[in-house]
Amino acid sequence: MWVKVCGNTNLEDASVSVEAGADAVGFIFAESPRKVTVAQVSAITPHLPATIEKIGVFVAASFADIVQAVTACGLTGIQLHAHHDAAMAARLREHFGPKTKILQVIHYAEDLAAQLKAAQQDRSMDGVLVDSRTATAVGGTGVRFDWQAAQREFFAASSHLRLIAAGGLKPENVAEAIHTLRPWGVDSVSGVEAAPGHKDHERVKAFVRAAKTASAK
Repeated sequence: MWVKVCGNTNLEDASVSVEAGADAVGFIFAESPRKVTVAQVSAITPHLPATIEKIGVFVAASFADIVQAVTACGLTGIQLHAHHDAAMAARLREHFGPKTKILQVIHYAEDLAAQLKAAQQDRSMDGVLVDSRTATAVGGTGVRFDWQAAQREFFAASSHLRLIAAGGLKPENVAEAIHTLRPWGVDSVSGVEAAPGHKDHERVKAFVRAAKTASAK
């Protein structure tokens, strides 16, 4: 089970995720209470082990801005929200090659099956992150989508796509999400925070532990 802890704003929080056994840490380069700058992240990542994936989250960013952030910060992955044009992933894949992970965010809706089918056609993607959204936020909402309703679509698409569940995941419910959806990975932001942009270190450890234990079963 691939586990990502997103919305990191400082080295101490990111390091706790590493120590807890997370596979990836995320940094949000978009309007958010957890927004970080290239300067902030470039001061954090050199102190993290090479084994941890470092994912930049981008919303409506330009190709040049994404390339600059990935290069300056030593990121190993890119998470794109739907505000980017359809060719962005292909351009980034051509520029960075196969070693950089590219994830596409899909927001849960009644047309989830159609969205996943379209994602299967894009060979530039390494995985799809299914998240919830609100009227004011495209991620980190703390709101879970309907796992039971999404179950069939997850099962149908999981043989072709690496699906990552997000949206309202926390230590108390991540096992349920894994048992229901059988995703390739899970991602948490607000569910492991003491306050927006500041992690609760015990909740980070509990989340990673719960996710890894549930997947082992």
